Amino acid sequence: MNHDPFDIQGQEVQLKEAEERARREVQQEVEDYKWLMSSKRGRRVIFRVLERAGVYRMSFDTNAMTMAFNEGRRNEGLYLTSKLLGACPDLHAQMLKENTNE
Repeated sequence: MNHDPFDIQGQEVQLKEAEERARREVQQEVEDYKWLMSSKRGRRVIFRVLERAGVYRMSFDTNAMTMAFNEGRRNEGLYLTSKLLGACPDLHAQMLKENTNE
């Protein structure tokens, strides 16, 4: 497909289609997190992932390379936490309750 810089209508259509695709992808991601967190088993798996990522502890280490590694791992866990809190905050709270009262 050739790009015509003077086809403003065509560009607007392409932009709207791209925005709609992005909206659907975000909605699908939210639904995926809700599905995963909807079962106790899924919440256990996610809790273990977050625990392994170091979300619930400091990443400090006297070795700078180890600390950098820990911080990278923790950053991914924090990213996942933010996605969960955006998609299903009530299930995130339930996950914490289920896995910290044992």
